[in-house]
Amino acid sequence: MAKLSQDELLAQFEELTLIELAAFVKAFEEKFDVTAAAPVAVAGIAAPGAPAEAAEEQDEFDVILESAGDKKIQVIKEVRTLTSLGLKEAKDLVDTAGAKVLEKVAKDVAEKAKAALEGAGAKVTVK
Repeated sequence: MAKLSQDELLAQFEELTLIELAAFVKAFEEKFDVTAAAPVAVAGIAAPGAPAEAAEEQDEFDVILESAGDKKIQVIKEVRTLTSLGLKEAKDLVDTAGAKVLEKVAKDVAEKAKAALEGAGAKVTVK
């Protein structure tokens, strides 16, 4: 069997479906007794000042709808736009006080969602 270059291997992987690729990774792990998981233990060992720095560098935010305000229909429309929920699901979410509209999104996405919802008349917090 001829040795394949890195580019040739990548070209072969591009043709695989996600299911086929997942099966390949599992077979590779079993064959060579390795794991493809990221090393978590290394991240757990940190300097004493690291927890405070990690809290400052939060990169995932939740957009929480506190109340719909006077323009409930506009808020439902914005929720549907942001989440691609159906009408009933979006209405139920708007009716629930403290409901998470978006979870674990980037800061810029959270700020845009907050601005859109507040523009529709809702009260929103980003955590």
